[in-house]
Amino acid sequence: MSSHFETVPEAALTGSLRDFRAPEGPDLMSRITGFYEWQNLRREHQLWPYARSTSTAPTAHCEARSDIGETFSGINFGSQDYLSLSSHPALKEAAIKAIDEYGVHSAGSAALLGNTANSLLLEQGLSEFLGGREVVLYPTGWAAGYGSVQGFVRANDHVVMDILAHSCLQEGAKAATQNIHYHGHLNLDALARKLERIRANDPDNGIMVVTESLFSMHSDTPDIGAMRALCDQFGATLLVDCAHDLGSIGDDGLGHLGLQNMMDAADIIIGSFSKTFGSNGGFIAVKTKAAAEYLKYYSATHTFSNALSPVQAASVLAALNIVRSEEGRTLRRKLMDNILYLRAQMTKAGLETLGDPSPIVPVRLGLEGVGRFASRNLMALGGIANLVEYPAVPQGGARFRFQVMASHTRADIDEVVRVLAQAMHSADLEYRLGHEGQPDAGTNATAAA
Repeated sequence: MSSHFETVPEAALTGSLRDFRAPEGPDLMSRITGFYEWQNLRREHQLWPYARSTSTAPTAHCEARSDIGETFSGINFGSQDYLSLSSHPALKEAAIKAIDEYGVHSAGSAALLGNTANSLLLEQGLSEFLGGREVVLYPTGWAAGYGSVQGFVRANDHVVMDILAHSCLQEGAKAATQNIHYHGHLNLDALARKLERIRANDPDNGIMVVTESLFSMHSDTPDIGAMRALCDQFGATLLVDCAHDLGSIGDDGLGHLGLQNMMDAADIIIGSFSKTFGSNGGFIAVKTKAAAEYLKYYSATHTFSNALSPVQAASVLAALNIVRSEEGRTLRRKLMDNILYLRAQMTKAGLETLGDPSPIVPVRLGLEGVGRFASRNLMALGGIANLVEYPAVPQGGARFRFQVMASHTRADIDEVVRVLAQAMHSADLEYRLGHEGQPDAGTNATAAA
């Protein structure tokens, strides 16, 4: 990379998506132009790292394009394919067979005529994997998360959720009730206080406690047993979103629910097929047939969406069979070996990783401006990882989110750590010296060792 640092306008290094979330004015279309102007300023200086597209399969090495069509390639830590199943021969074969038998479209809601034999087999397989629970399939993981809250909670009920709960869970709560109570991240004392206060004022209506088994921006997990005990104490229902760890963590693939011996603790389990299972879609797993049947007709994202395509259902079933097999166990061990090695090499290079070992390895950057330079530099050096900045994470807490695959090699990891350290070092210098403002504007920037 050149040692010459261009002058970048301060506006391209500051601001966030939150600034444009609630524009004002009578003209719905004209009042949103401020966002595009800010976005385009970042784009002009190659500081807009979103909406990229792959030109090849999202494997450990891939080719991609920026949202303005510039091509790049590199070691891919930006895709969610933890067990590297999306290009697995068994999944491809299942997809091709499903196309031959059914075509490519479900052609209806699952509440009507949208299910196929493949989706029924997938429901059965997931039920066996999850200890006999009743399973309802959804067209996306987001739809499952939204529908799990919206489907059960009504206007007078309460939702108590971790402040970092996924957008789908928050939006589902907003659609269901105004009685939404947030507690600090993984803060059991705050959760207890919220539940006690709600029950003191409302002994009659329902309470849903919402958490995730693995939080994707921080790579940390709650004490599910303690949450179950609080739900029992205050008569609440516990929902656990297992999107990121189900299938990819634990010797049996049951994620943190399995590791904590808490599979039975969750009243509602949500899963996604887009992280470990090589496809799109999601599911909700409940303990009774009555709960499953209710979801099918009162959960809007199930009733009023087309069902999973036969291709998706067949691919996910093939992935589930691998997850439950000795091959899946071997892939999980390889994945965890890669995770631990990546975290160790990051630390050795003086880089700060966050959270606990999981397929998500967050690497702290600090100021948003530093992160934007670092993301541009990493891409130029042949590394691919996703920048996460405020409001998805706290202000001043920008980070890369490295997503590890079983198919990564140690050589891949060594090389990406090397270029990441270089990218972050240059980013710190660029932030300090290469943008408009006071000479000491980057005093608090995060520098790589």
